[in-house]
Amino acid sequence: MAHPHADAQPADVAHPHTTPAPFRSIGIVGLGLIGGSLALAVRRGWPKVHIAGLDHGAALDAARLLVAFDKLGDRVDVLKEVELVVLAAPVRQNVAVLRELAGVLQEGAVVTDVGSTKRTILEAAGELPARVAFVGGHPLAGAARAGLALARGDLFEGRRWLLSPPAGHATGDSLARLETFVRGLGAEPEVIEAGAHDRLLAYLSHLPQLTASALMDTVGRVAGDRIDLAGPGLADSTRLASSPSAIWEDICATNADAIGPALDALIARLQALRSRVGEPSAIAELFASAQAWRERLG
Repeated sequence: MAHPHADAQPADVAHPHTTPAPFRSIGIVGLGLIGGSLALAVRRGWPKVHIAGLDHGAALDAARLLVAFDKLGDRVDVLKEVELVVLAAPVRQNVAVLRELAGVLQEGAVVTDVGSTKRTILEAAGELPARVAFVGGHPLAGAARAGLALARGDLFEGRRWLLSPPAGHATGDSLARLETFVRGLGAEPEVIEAGAHDRLLAYLSHLPQLTASALMDTVGRVAGDRIDLAGPGLADSTRLASSPSAIWEDICATNADAIGPALDALIARLQALRSRVGEPSAIAELFASAQAWRERLG
């Protein structure tokens, strides 16, 4: 069987850091695109760090072919004695695993996650014992398609990595160690409050995903077999429609109160456009504003 990362090997060549690893051992829960890329990035930068992986089924089988893990398993016992646990499964699965971690983690262990919503996981983390620190995390990196086969060691380079400490709880040196860890992966850490994170990401990430999916569904239902006439514009604007639903079911369930107003804002904008779609001045205004914001996006 071909190695699942044969095409990614040039990006995964070891580039050891001169600075010591902030954690001597890490455990990764959820071995998909982000979890696999995290393992590859750690192995590149700190080859001596012990990496344990937790998943089940086909994902676990695929991980056995990836030369990045020292230990793999389908039970939380595989995370015993690790200094850092990164929850990289869908949000609600992360919450479920979080409840199982209390009995296995050692004194001083740090737990973080990579989920696209923060309030739910931080609330669940409040049940962790005092000996374990939790800091929410969200790397602004990824791809429209998921899966371990697409993992790459340079996925986080040049990307922002948001960190959300629990409000009113001391994190000791855990936040500083995570910031060092994130920089070691090539990303830039930024601290943001959980509520602000969820409100912003509802517009910056969740709304674009739902819009692309709804647009593709609308066009497909009308065009049917004649969708083959579409030009590159439709493909470009609906790239996110290829995203797996499992991840987004959890995102929407844990951020519905912020996503709702974002959808309302878009619907209102479309309704305004609908009422003036035949007016050249309205189209000119829309395009000018959109182009200005697009230039700022880069």
